[in-house]
Amino acid sequence: MTRKVIHTERAPKAIGPYSQAIIHGDLLFAAGQTPLDPESGQLVEGSIETQAKRVIDNLKAVLEAAGSGLDQVLRLDVFLVDLNDFPKVNEYLSGVFPEDPPARVTVEVSGLPMGAMIEMAAIAGVVPQKSREPDFFD
Repeated sequence: MTRKVIHTERAPKAIGPYSQAIIHGDLLFAAGQTPLDPESGQLVEGSIETQAKRVIDNLKAVLEAAGSGLDQVLRLDVFLVDLNDFPKVNEYLSGVFPEDPPARVTVEVSGLPMGAMIEMAAIAGVVPQKSREPDFFD
């Protein structure tokens, strides 16, 4: 099986020696996303909900660049600096994944890059691109 690197300008650039995502077979492994603004590279300030939204927006951009989407997330890993934010993150994610949510891991960590309060990584399915036969009636 081949390994394909995914990169999009719609998500923050990697701040280390890693790829935004890797596709292997029909699975996508998305690197952890923090609440960085893709244009400025700066941390988005605000509440845990504000930071969680930016993280999901970044993750969504990476997934879409790979031909996937939030609806294809199989597992979501959530890293929180303060586990007391867990109920607020849960509530926010219930709106992101209203039906058939992915499997999930949530852990408290002692710190995250650039002072972020939250980081998320994902494993998602990728629908293989089928070659399109010419349609003579287009």
